[in-house]
Amino acid sequence: MLEKGAPTGEVAVLAKAQGVLKSDVTVKAARGLSHFGEHSAGWFALGLVGAAVDKKRRKDWLVAAVGVVGAHAASIAVKRVVRRPRPDHPSVEVLVGTPSKLSFPSSHATSTTAAAVLYSGLTGRNLVPALVPPMLASRLVLGVHYPTDVLAGAALGGLVGGLIRRKLKKRQ
Repeated sequence: MLEKGAPTGEVAVLAKAQGVLKSDVTVKAARGLSHFGEHSAGWFALGLVGAAVDKKRRKDWLVAAVGVVGAHAASIAVKRVVRRPRPDHPSVEVLVGTPSKLSFPSSHATSTTAAAVLYSGLTGRNLVPALVPPMLASRLVLGVHYPTDVLAGAALGGLVGGLIRRKLKKRQ
């Protein structure tokens, strides 16, 4: 349902963020991140690469990769319960296709944060600041999520990733 009139609330915040962040370069980068993160496939593939390269911790990498997919699945389950529609206002330009019309939480934010938390534990480097903000911003640039969608997705991904990371630490 297309909202009419001046944007208010989260629509206004999203429109402003998109206006500030959107450029040819950021849209191209955001679309790349969107395709990489679709259904958590890129993050899962990176976990498989980690398992192939780090033979000593292969099982941990595989658990982490499956955990990323599990975080994605959790976000889909929440989406189906909440059923919040994606942004639909003339002030917001949608710049990429989506697999569903449901918005809350952002599955890209969820799987990216889970991957960042889990793979940080396996690489010994804090990947969260490098991976999470660009993915969250990309969802706003593309006009496919409200700000609370990406924040909730990051929180869910952090929770799932943190729980699995804790279990992996106990095994070491």
